[in-house]
Amino acid sequence: MITRFSRRALPAAVAAALLAGCAGSGGSTTTDAASGTPSPAAAPATPSASPTTPPTPTPRPTGAADPALKPFYGQQIAWAPCADDPKTAKVDESVLQCGSLNVPLDYAHPAGDPLAVAVVRVPVARQDQRLGSLLVNPGGPGGSGVGMVKAAPAQFDGPMHDRFDVVGFDPRGVGLTTPLNCLDDKARDEWLATGTPGDDHGKVLADACQAKFAKLLPFIGTRDTARDMDVLRAALGDQKLNYFGMSYGTYLGSLYAEEFPDRVGRLVLDGAVDPSVPLAQHNTVQYAGFERSLRLFAAYCAKQDQCPLGKDPAKAADKLAEFLDGLKAKPLTTTSGRALTANAAWAGVLDSLYGDEKTWDALRNDLGWAMVRSKGDNLLARADGAYGRDEKGHYGVSADAYTAIHCADGATAVPTGEALQAAYADLAAKAPLITRHEPSLALFDPDCRAWPFRSAEQPHPIVSKSAAPIVVVGSTGDAATPYASAEKLAAQLGNAVLLTREGEGHIGYGRSTCVRAAVDAFLTDGTAPAAGTRCPTD
Repeated sequence: MITRFSRRALPAAVAAALLAGCAGSGGSTTTDAASGTPSPAAAPATPSASPTTPPTPTPRPTGAADPALKPFYGQQIAWAPCADDPKTAKVDESVLQCGSLNVPLDYAHPAGDPLAVAVVRVPVARQDQRLGSLLVNPGGPGGSGVGMVKAAPAQFDGPMHDRFDVVGFDPRGVGLTTPLNCLDDKARDEWLATGTPGDDHGKVLADACQAKFAKLLPFIGTRDTARDMDVLRAALGDQKLNYFGMSYGTYLGSLYAEEFPDRVGRLVLDGAVDPSVPLAQHNTVQYAGFERSLRLFAAYCAKQDQCPLGKDPAKAADKLAEFLDGLKAKPLTTTSGRALTANAAWAGVLDSLYGDEKTWDALRNDLGWAMVRSKGDNLLARADGAYGRDEKGHYGVSADAYTAIHCADGATAVPTGEALQAAYADLAAKAPLITRHEPSLALFDPDCRAWPFRSAEQPHPIVSKSAAPIVVVGSTGDAATPYASAEKLAAQLGNAVLLTREGEGHIGYGRSTCVRAAVDAFLTDGTAPAAGTRCPTD
């Protein structure tokens, strides 16, 4: 599968909805980090583990300390009104400003080829109260920050927009920044339709990417993007970086805090990824989260008047899995002539579990059409949404950024031999229903085994020496980024506060007015939520 379910890019419209939102309980602390002067830090979350391996060292000075980078740090962005986008008919692009930022392709050789990073901003609503810029990232890897801001600039209205220029940018390989799309639409359809992908399945994509983007692949990792963010910070005129990252964006923000601890302003990391575990282990933890959510959905369905899974909540999930697995031998046809395969149906169902209980009735209806009426169109549409395929059969311009960035971030280190068999056994024990149809798709997601570039980056606990507190938001029922990952990231960062949302669904900010109020207070006033703050879902 192209789009993995753990750190996939949130579609621009979905990211906008999650940002659209009782204050946190308990006491608080304050910091002036946004303006560049930190005050006493908030009480850190209770540590649960110590780093076992040191962070990847920086081989040479980075940031403004490197004389060779001064031309990049000294640049100014030439802002201009954004061109009208026909895809955003309800958005007035005249309120937006677009521009481009030059960064080195290779930070070890900054005199070499440059790379242009696409940026967009919504200028601050109250200039007399402006604190600076707030960078946003919707996740992924592969999520477009430019697309997120352009899709609905009004999503930022309120305290956030009153105090900040809200800035979106497209990371390397994404959107308008050297987008990575290695297969044409027909080839991608065929690649995704493979019922039982063998060990060479990943090599098809790897060879195609090597042929088209060999020069870019070694420089597309998250650490390079974190360095780009620091150049962007300087070009925006900010002494400190203020940042709101969701899902994979929490990893990007964490690496920034590790790389540039003295430049951390107010960082919010919502839907946290644990950077200390290898990808296969992370996949197992995450698919266990999806298994839990699937069982909750199935039990809910069985209690409704019309449910294709029967009336027994204890057996409903097994019935759903048997139906989806059965599509491997007998896929459903659709009105378009395309087949609904087991892989596609599972992709559509699991992608739907990013939502909370409010989205379950729609999924129940689509399953009814497939299971009772043998009509797979609705589930196939859900799969297309997961894969980034539009109604005309076109895939996104950066469809392969997800794989390329993961592989550049060290996912090429995969288990083999006895370790591989143990990994499969652990996966089968923790997520038996959702992985048995094709366990390799879950364990090697993405499949970096044949990737042409081997990165020095390795999974490791993030340790930041920043004096400014960082807010980590975790949701107890988040299948995509399980709550335990938020606990671990907050502990690793040290000077971090964990803000908890009780409830289902991915990302907490747009699902809870309590979380929204706490995050807004931190970003605008420096008021960090008290350690142990827990918020209900709306």
